Amino acid sequence: MYALILPASTPFVLLATVMTLSWWEDHILPAPPVEPVEAPAEAPFVAAAPAQHPELPRDGTALTREVAGR
Repeated sequence: MYALILPASTPFVLLATVMTLSWWEDHILPAPPVEPVEAPAEAPFVAAAPAQHPELPRDGTALTREVAGR
């Protein structure tokens, strides 16, 4: 009998838990301090430079200290 009740009641228990936490957050936790809303200062838009990836060694290139150091 309990083997059928437990899986069937799990979604309702989870829903009740989420609803209780939501109520607790709204009513019990202290509210953040209210500050006057100011318009954000607009920063000038600067376009980012495209990323420059290092060139990979070719298939036939021997792995030398110069190539490995890149």
